[in-house]
Amino acid sequence: MLENFSTIVNKLRAGRVRILWLVLGAMLLVSALPLLLYHQQVLKLSQDKLVDTERVQQTELTRSLAQELQQYESNVTQQLMSERQILVLTGAIQDVEDPASEPKVTRLLENSVESNPSTFLYLTAVGKSGKGTSASQGNFQAEKDPFVSKALQRAFITCVQSPQLGSVKFRSDPLALEPDSQPAFVIAIPLNVDQQFTGMIAAVVSLNPILHRLKDASVRGRSVFVVDHQGHIVAHHDAAKFTPGEDVSSNSPVVARVRSLPQELRSTETMRFTDIENNHHVEMIGTYSTFPEVNWAVIAQRSLSEARADAGVTELNRQALTFVSMVVLIAIVVGYFFAVAISQPIHGLAASTRAISRGEFHQRTKVRGASEISELAENFNKMAGDIEEYIEKLNEAAEANRELFLGSIRMLAAAID
Repeated sequence: MLENFSTIVNKLRAGRVRILWLVLGAMLLVSALPLLLYHQQVLKLSQDKLVDTERVQQTELTRSLAQELQQYESNVTQQLMSERQILVLTGAIQDVEDPASEPKVTRLLENSVESNPSTFLYLTAVGKSGKGTSASQGNFQAEKDPFVSKALQRAFITCVQSPQLGSVKFRSDPLALEPDSQPAFVIAIPLNVDQQFTGMIAAVVSLNPILHRLKDASVRGRSVFVVDHQGHIVAHHDAAKFTPGEDVSSNSPVVARVRSLPQELRSTETMRFTDIENNHHVEMIGTYSTFPEVNWAVIAQRSLSEARADAGVTELNRQALTFVSMVVLIAIVVGYFFAVAISQPIHGLAASTRAISRGEFHQRTKVRGASEISELAENFNKMAGDIEEYIEKLNEAAEANRELFLGSIRMLAAAID
């Protein structure tokens, strides 16, 4: 086996390559190589176009969701302000702890909770001492959730200091409510009379409507989620893996970029980066859109492999490889028959040459194949005929010389006798 390989290598070095391999190689170069080069060029252009398309889609998606979130938070704030205005009109804003006012305030809160079942989980109005009344959805109890209780306490302190701080509302960090880590946050506005603090109206707001939108947008490998300016999850489509309040700035360059921006900046940017999944480097493309009114950002990111599959680039690549494989197979078959058509007459000539070298001057080769090969065969047969004729003449001359020599010998012998 090693000797055969060495022989082949030596033939290649000496330029002694069979016509069959030369023809097959030429057919492959002429047929498959241009197709492969064209496919690579088309694939590169498709990938560039794919990145541009994904960038546009992610930009539109994040901006749209950012506007929805901003509008959602603004509507919640307006509803609380409407509740405060009703308290002003009823005079209950002076002291929501007043037993005479408490039934009206309670009914107002219950009506708001009932009319907004997907928004308000809990609504409360308290006076200067932090006591008051509340209404909630179902069995939700804010006082039994330590994170909600702490957020409400911070809200109360902020509202107490509102005349000095000039703040008009409080919004907490993202919260994860039991039992399924439901995303939510606490929002509160102060109750003031003549710039004097009289109480607070606060709500535990569910982000389930936004979560549903994130899940709807997170399809075909795309991940869409919301973070605050500190890089903490506000709402994530994969709630089982990412809980609200979790810091993901170290896991995503896009989130890290959001964290480095000024809080008052409204910005949208698309980034390409490399992520590590199961010890493999994965090319990613991600976009963020910030909205400083809430200090949150919507982020969408996706692996380029998923984007290629979604855009049909993977299928295009598979079809192209299939087509090239078919072309290569056809080229091999056609090239084989071409090579055989060329090499067989040459093999015949070689066999006739070997026969003549053995003295078989009557040997002739069949005239067939291409014009040049047929002409070569005809000339070879003519040469063989000329050689045979010349050899016959030589034999005849030799025989005549032999007879003449023998005759001379006989005559000489007779003369001596």
